[in-house]
Amino acid sequence: MKSSEKMDCGCSALFEDPDFPSDDSSLFLDGSTPISRLQDQITWLRPQEICQTPVFFSDNINLSHAKQGLLGDCWFLCACAVLLKNKHLMDKVFPPDQPLWGDSKYRGSFHFHFWVKGHWIEVIIDDRLPCVDSALCFSHCHAPSAFWVALLEKAYAKLHGSYEQLWAGQVSEALVDLTGGLAESWSLSDFGSEDKLDTPEENYKQRRRKRLDLDTIYPLRTTCALSCSTQSIPGGGSEPDQHHSMTVMEWLEVKTVGGSRVRLFRIRNPWGRCCWGGTWTEGGAGWRSLDPADASDLQARAAQGDFWLDETEFLSRFDDVTLSYPINEEGHLQSIYTGNLLPHCCHIAGRWVKGLSSGGSRNSTSYSSNPKLWLKMSEKGEVLVSLLQHRKWRPYSDGPLKDDTRHQRHQAIGLHMWKVEKKRFNLSRTLNKPPCASTHCHAHQREVVLHGQLEPGHYLMLPSIYQPGAEARFLIRVFSSSSSSLSALRSPAPLLPLNPDGEWETSHLRGSWVERSSAGGSRNFPSHGQNPCFRFTVCDEPVKPSLNVKVTLRQSRTDSDLFPIGFHIYKIPAGEQNHSVPSEDPVASCVPHCYTQDVSLSCSLPLGAYLVVPSTYQPDCAGDFTISLSRRINRIVVKSQEKLGRVIQEVSDAESTNISVMHRAICNMAEQTIQHKRLLSI
Repeated sequence: MKSSEKMDCGCSALFEDPDFPSDDSSLFLDGSTPISRLQDQITWLRPQEICQTPVFFSDNINLSHAKQGLLGDCWFLCACAVLLKNKHLMDKVFPPDQPLWGDSKYRGSFHFHFWVKGHWIEVIIDDRLPCVDSALCFSHCHAPSAFWVALLEKAYAKLHGSYEQLWAGQVSEALVDLTGGLAESWSLSDFGSEDKLDTPEENYKQRRRKRLDLDTIYPLRTTCALSCSTQSIPGGGSEPDQHHSMTVMEWLEVKTVGGSRVRLFRIRNPWGRCCWGGTWTEGGAGWRSLDPADASDLQARAAQGDFWLDETEFLSRFDDVTLSYPINEEGHLQSIYTGNLLPHCCHIAGRWVKGLSSGGSRNSTSYSSNPKLWLKMSEKGEVLVSLLQHRKWRPYSDGPLKDDTRHQRHQAIGLHMWKVEKKRFNLSRTLNKPPCASTHCHAHQREVVLHGQLEPGHYLMLPSIYQPGAEARFLIRVFSSSSSSLSALRSPAPLLPLNPDGEWETSHLRGSWVERSSAGGSRNFPSHGQNPCFRFTVCDEPVKPSLNVKVTLRQSRTDSDLFPIGFHIYKIPAGEQNHSVPSEDPVASCVPHCYTQDVSLSCSLPLGAYLVVPSTYQPDCAGDFTISLSRRINRIVVKSQEKLGRVIQEVSDAESTNISVMHRAICNMAEQTIQHKRLLSI
């Protein structure tokens, strides 16, 4: 009791996360999962309130593994196993030397890192954990005093928006989020023809029916993470059409007493119990085929929830397997196809935009409008190309998207590649030829991976969504054994609409956002007025309903390192000469701020002086930019002005030149100009 009073006193100064509070908003999204029944039973406790001597890891590695609680996140727990196998990956996700319980520097907060959209981001949480009857109700370690799983699960829940958002998912996605690498899934059932272009629904059912070559990946078994999933579990426990994932703890080949070899898999069910009987259960016939010493040793390795299967049972009882690519301590990916290191890496971000760059699959006539990228190989080498689409993350405050099914969660995406001679490149002819490599079909997955051995030269890549007009952002990553580079093939900018009664003049302005000086951020921040300001004047009234001003803001950054950008246009009150941002609201805006190379706005502005104010969304984001400002000039007025100039020149050249003649000519031309303007406004 005294110790409890001491803890209560000490906890008053501990960190409490305002962005992920200890209440129902952090637990539930819409109450659609079984954990909603716990709504009035959950309390939040810190580890030192749950046990006397909490630790992050257990000294016994088997007891440090995850055990699933009441939350359906077996997919995430299977991915966590890769961190225990690779200390350098664990240190990346959970930076070492953080103060733990009992340390004088302990403040009740922990820092984790996850790989999101091509970058490692930090997630900070407090260590208050959901409990029922003073015990952890969600995932935890087999050792009751170890808390790394429960804390990592909380950080991942915060990243998604709530614990409920972790209900059902893909092991491959969690593996990428925890490692920043690649993961692939295979179906263990027979596959059909890969040459046929099917609907995305049929493709989804096939789920890239590739044969899993266990012989190829066997040498990598100690460094990669292998998991398996099934829809039919003896003894029940899973919902219909809901996969349950398990971890392959080890797989090895042993010699039988008859001299043959058998490949065995030790599977761990995160529920903590064995699911199947069979040849290799305790006392099963399979063990009698081995040397008694070997059989005894292997059976002794099985911890709580572990069971053994041979290769035949493994391939027949599971529907899918997922494998992560090994990553060495230098951060280099290792191919699961050849075992080669892939030390060269490049990436580029892009987006599919309706009506512009979302052309659909190769079945669509608009396919060629999809984003186009160049891959340049300096020499022959092994290449992995990943196409990863971004979910619309809305963590912490806005709440995450509601994802009821895998189809709602992701678009059906695919990737095709052609080898071309860059200088003799013809798009339509190229796309009519068979690709040299492709993902074969569009899949409702977050990420699809293309593998191949490529010769030196240039390759054209087109990422696509099956449905034309569907919008999403994506990231292309290339991992290769030899030097490679990746760049976007720029499409020409949309031309301004040509109008028979108008001409355009364009000015190009350059500027910079300087940290703590002229990088003031969006209008949400008081420092917005510090942004660079560019004055321009509209000298001609717009001819309704035409537009007369177009502004394009382009940032000078790589596609993989973009700021969200936008701009506002302010009217300068008559008589004012300064270039500061007026206090009035803008008359036109190009918002919300977008993660893109350039943003544009066309508008109709009356006569007067204006300021265009470009900005990044957050303050203090330093970078260079260019503004292209186009203004329309009435063509008839231009012609009248040109005629006026010729008349003046003619009059000035004449021998009888006098002021009165010149004055009459100027007056006549001015009157014609006024009449033309009146006619245009009718």
